[in-house]
Amino acid sequence: MPRYRLLVEYDGRPYHGFQAQADLPSVQGALEAAIKGFCGEDLRVNAAGRTDTGVHATGQVVHVDLAKDWPAETVRNALNAHLVPAPISILDAQVAPDDWHSRFSATGRRYLYRILNRLSPPALDQGRVWHVKKPLDAEAMHAAAQVLVGHHDFTTFRDLNCQAKSPCKTLDVANVRREGEAVLLEFASRSFLHRQVRSMTGTLAEVGVGRWSKADVAEALEARDRKACGPVAPAHGLYLTEVTY
Repeated sequence: MPRYRLLVEYDGRPYHGFQAQADLPSVQGALEAAIKGFCGEDLRVNAAGRTDTGVHATGQVVHVDLAKDWPAETVRNALNAHLVPAPISILDAQVAPDDWHSRFSATGRRYLYRILNRLSPPALDQGRVWHVKKPLDAEAMHAAAQVLVGHHDFTTFRDLNCQAKSPCKTLDVANVRREGEAVLLEFASRSFLHRQVRSMTGTLAEVGVGRWSKADVAEALEARDRKACGPVAPAHGLYLTEVTY
């Protein structure tokens, strides 16, 4: 029973997150329906991470075990054909070792958060960026983000419904930069808490508009209290861009 590693891109707007749900559309459900259409098998797709409702991906990684030994290109092309017109695309397919796992073999995950920072709302990127009208100081946001880098108790930036065993994580990268009207935030870690990236982004945006300082971010982190977190950024600006192995 060969195992296939799939690199997946999707627009999260039509879906109630990645994880399959009985009565709601999900990315996992769409992928499993495409597999069923391709080879007639009812299978469970395993993913590197479960993105929330409305969150996008350009580098999600999943795996599936098929009964037949298909060429990897055939799997990619067939699944893409069965996914039409869903906004989901299989970018790459490879045969993986039997003991390789999309989630448990991962050594890191990288997210990008896109903010459109201008007065006028987005026309082409509706539902794909967070529109912030007030001018953002990206340099101040970047400086404050460095407070979050390293091994910390991230309880402040952890959703109350998070099921992780521990609030302690090591954040390897927290970069903020401006590209024209866009402010882009990049975060990398072995793993993240539920809504950690959106929570950190919303807090750093408070720094960007001048309501918070770098010291305020440090104080919020040290508080280890969800109530100390700034506003949580909306889901539609977030992208899972890479999973490393």
